[in-house]
Amino acid sequence: MNQGIPTLYKFSKNVGDIMKFARHFFIYIFILNCAACVTLNETGQSVFMLTSEEQEKELGEKGYQEVLSKEKISKDQKTIAILERVGHRIAKVAGKPDYQWEFTLIESDQLNAWCMPGGKVAVYTGILPYMQTEAGMAVVLGHEVAHATLRHSGQRISREMGIGTALQIFSGGSSGDQNALLGLLGAGARFGTMPFDRKHETQADLIGLKYMAKAGYDPKESVAFWQRFGKATQGSAPPEFLSTHPGASTRIKDLQQNMSQALSLYNQASAQYGTGTSL
Repeated sequence: MNQGIPTLYKFSKNVGDIMKFARHFFIYIFILNCAACVTLNETGQSVFMLTSEEQEKELGEKGYQEVLSKEKISKDQKTIAILERVGHRIAKVAGKPDYQWEFTLIESDQLNAWCMPGGKVAVYTGILPYMQTEAGMAVVLGHEVAHATLRHSGQRISREMGIGTALQIFSGGSSGDQNALLGLLGAGARFGTMPFDRKHETQADLIGLKYMAKAGYDPKESVAFWQRFGKATQGSAPPEFLSTHPGASTRIKDLQQNMSQALSLYNQASAQYGTGTSL
């Protein structure tokens, strides 16, 4: 009968340690959130941020140059001129004059485009056929520029910094145990952060829709682009619930629900280019 007491004590002690860890962890996260909340002009939301815009710009510049050093830069002057024209029109309405905007065309079959923090944008030639026009390009560039203005990279970095710092402070055991725990969290985070990533993608779609409309491009072309792109990639993308990006049908639905406001912005634009030049 007495033999059960040490076991019960040990169990109780373990539970107490876990509760103490959890209490300290959440207090730490609460303090971090209070100390590092930034309000985004584009959405009015308060987000957790441990990096400054200057730090993000520096990282973006380094990352941009590293990628360009390994890629084949296009010499198609006609398309480059269109890219820069559309890009700078989008950037002008994005309200970040302190960003050093650059737009580069990369020779690659990849159906891809991206924007580093601070306004360093790259478009791969593989996606051009699905753009078709300047307006189609404005859909993609508006989306990528929105990632930069919404500081999505900084938010991801801050989230990882917060988790890593908290684990270093509060987790016990050997460094090997901590590495194993980090590995488990990494595997879990691969699924756990997907809604977070999809939320960023949806934000970029909708803010990008506003940007293209303000820049004078017909926002209805956003739906047409995603219809073309979705058809082309059908069957090759993972199921939406296992993807960091929303499916084309989800994007189209969200864009259509916000089209009325976008059309109003388009009608108020100082210049209206419609679909613009064909690529």
